[in-house]
Amino acid sequence: MLTISAFARRAGLTPSALRFYDDCGVLTPARVDEVTGYRYYREDQVGRAVRLRELRAAGLPLAQVTTVLDGPPAEARAVLQAHQRRLREDFRAATEAVGRLLPGPVRLPGLDLSSAIRQVAPAAGAPLDFVLIEADGDEVRLVATDRYRLALRVLHPSHGGTGRFVVPARELAALGPWVARHDEVTLADGALHAHGESRPLTLLDDEFPAYRALLDALPVPDQRVVVDRVALRDALPGSGPAELLLGPDRLTAGGTALPAIGGGELRIGFDPAVLGAALEASVGPDVLLEFAGPLQVTRVRSADQGSFTTLVMPVALDPASSPASR
Repeated sequence: MLTISAFARRAGLTPSALRFYDDCGVLTPARVDEVTGYRYYREDQVGRAVRLRELRAAGLPLAQVTTVLDGPPAEARAVLQAHQRRLREDFRAATEAVGRLLPGPVRLPGLDLSSAIRQVAPAAGAPLDFVLIEADGDEVRLVATDRYRLALRVLHPSHGGTGRFVVPARELAALGPWVARHDEVTLADGALHAHGESRPLTLLDDEFPAYRALLDALPVPDQRVVVDRVALRDALPGSGPAELLLGPDRLTAGGTALPAIGGGELRIGFDPAVLGAALEASVGPDVLLEFAGPLQVTRVRSADQGSFTTLVMPVALDPASSPASR
């Protein structure tokens, strides 16, 4: 048996914390001396004490700690996932608040920023003809959406400032070639700066949709397939729904069979113009498609550049035209 002092050292807790957890019924000593009131713990209680310490360090409320420690695994996992989402949301809100109070310059490689503009700006569309540029020190995110698809590119700045800017998509796209000519571009004071030149930005007051809540709510993909990006784009029909049929290591688009890696059994349809634009905005020879079902939003990612993601909504297909009905 371990005394409370020895047990506290092993668990990384203080004796006063152990007394508190005993009073709360979360971590009860193996034995309490009736005369002295001294608490004694078993060796096999150290693991529980360490998990308790880690959960409390993560900010989990004590009422939920017992669920994680003693509840069914599925319920414990759900509690931890919900707490993780809350922490992420709190961190984002705090980061944005600090960014508004302490804005700073953001420095980015010119080619990276130009590439991100080329990829993201085409996804903007009425009534959301603008691009969100969001910097939080560690990352810079460019986001655009027309409510049918959403494009997101994450960049890592050479100097991480903070700020949140909503810029007209056409204006930003027109600056792309100028940005590409410079090794490094600085975003500060509502303008882009490079080598003594400046290009002012029109900053809009429009509210950008809560894209991160949308991303967090996306279902987990259960099928993934890698396919030749250009071949898939060229196989899409010029009009009408584009039917994609998945099979093991194959994908058929518009009746054209394409070699692929991965995949399973799935029939899904897209507006060819929307899916084609997402493929065109991607980079590299391959594209990674992530599916969560025939009516769930699909992720379109550059297979060799996972930081660029486009979300594309599928369209309903005529059941009568399914392979099973032919």
